[in-house]
Amino acid sequence: MSDGHIVVLTALNLEYEAVHKRIVDPHVQWHPAGTRFETGRLGRGGCQVALALVGKGNHPAAVLAERAISEFAPSAVIFVGVAGALWPNIKLGDVVVASQIYAYHGGTSENDGLKARPRTWETSHQAAQMIQHLIRTEAWIAPSRTSRPHAHFGPIAAGEVVQDSALSAHAHWIRQHYNDALAIEMEAAGVAQAGHLNRSLPIVVVRGISDRADGSKSTSDSQNWQVQAARNAAEFAAALAPQLAEGSSSRKAGEMATGAMYTNIAGGNARVGIQAGQIHGGVVIGRNVEAPPDVDAAISELRSLLKEAHHGGKLDRPTYAAAQGELDIAQENRTDRSRVVLALKRFRGLVADIAEVAKVAGAIIAGLQGLS
Repeated sequence: MSDGHIVVLTALNLEYEAVHKRIVDPHVQWHPAGTRFETGRLGRGGCQVALALVGKGNHPAAVLAERAISEFAPSAVIFVGVAGALWPNIKLGDVVVASQIYAYHGGTSENDGLKARPRTWETSHQAAQMIQHLIRTEAWIAPSRTSRPHAHFGPIAAGEVVQDSALSAHAHWIRQHYNDALAIEMEAAGVAQAGHLNRSLPIVVVRGISDRADGSKSTSDSQNWQVQAARNAAEFAAALAPQLAEGSSSRKAGEMATGAMYTNIAGGNARVGIQAGQIHGGVVIGRNVEAPPDVDAAISELRSLLKEAHHGGKLDRPTYAAAQGELDIAQENRTDRSRVVLALKRFRGLVADIAEVAKVAGAIIAGLQGLS
């Protein structure tokens, strides 16, 4: 499986527990702002995940989704939870995966009534292909299961209200303006906005149906449908997550392969001195370099690569901490070139097994030494 992280977010503790039961060897990781993440692998040999509880509502979901994206640089974000069904063909225990997400609370109030101003986010094409394949093949359902819930791919409406009526003004508003929505919930719009603002990071919303949003919620809750719906959503997410991680790695590999081909058009007596594609780190040509490399920028790049390697499972926690310490020393002594080089050499020794990080460190060291 890919080493890319998948961030999984939930709103309720029962949703969190449904996902957590599938995580192998979980480890707690605290964000400096106080958010508690648990990292591990989703099933034996599965992809790496980071799980967090965001609470109810689009606003906290948006903030903590942004925090998780910044912390883990994931391949995708999956929101796993329960929802209310809006159509009679959607049964309790079924799973609805969002094809698009409606933020339905946008509007303008005029003399003749409230007019909708919806915001919509679509699920990425590649993720949609994976989702629909799982639905067609029913590959997400464990063979040992006796009950076989259905999965549906369609719009989900997200707002700030728990809808528990088929007759209220709120229910009428949803039917009038978001008639194709299959389910209704309270967090998807916030997570989708966070994904959109992070280079259109794939966001997948997976909801198990725990009630019918028609006034019968207390009855279905008392019959334990929330727990069952959360389990079904977690089961679908567990089948989808490795595909999202693998798809992201394949896409990145394709981009790298495409970017590796360069053609020069020198003719006659012209000669190509240096031909390069993307260059990371400091570059020194010859020995007469007047301006030193930007040490702060170089260390910042190394920190980013180091964090990515750690979250990708390529670097254990003690080595990660030791490497961070060497970067701290380099930054504290950035005006003393010899001490910076020495700290970066120790850093390179710690990350020697991670070729891409060691290579960048070596280029920066060479650039600094080229000034002597």
